Amino acid sequence: MIIRLQSAAGANIDAAKRDLEALAQSWGHEVAEAPDDTQSVAEESRNENKAVDPVAVTALVMSIPSAALAVLDLADRIRKRLRAQELIDSAQQLSAQHVTVCVISQSSPVDVANLAPDQLLELLSDEDPPPPAISTADLNLD
Repeated sequence: MIIRLQSAAGANIDAAKRDLEALAQSWGHEVAEAPDDTQSVAEESRNENKAVDPVAVTALVMSIPSAALAVLDLADRIRKRLRAQELIDSAQQLSAQHVTVCVISQSSPVDVANLAPDQLLELLSDEDPPPPAISTADLNLD
């Protein structure tokens, strides 16, 4: 690995070099200074690869909406799973008081205290969504 330190003040480079050496030593490695010709080769190889691939950029741009949607779905799932776990914990506490908490599914009532959070979410996702509420603004009374 080649790490290059750049700064306008030499004192900053010396401090950064000491910090880098301490970090490498904590990992069980040592920092060795590269000869000047290695640094010029690294600069040349880096400068040669400055072309932008339009297909790669297009693919990156096109993947952003789906990645954002996946992150939102994952965050929503985590939030729902935490709520399901809270409901299950409450149901288990109530079952100690001889109170049963059930979810009414399409087939039959299911005891919440005996479910895992994912099972509860799956059970709720299998249900038909409730009909949308109709407001008076939606009605055409002409």
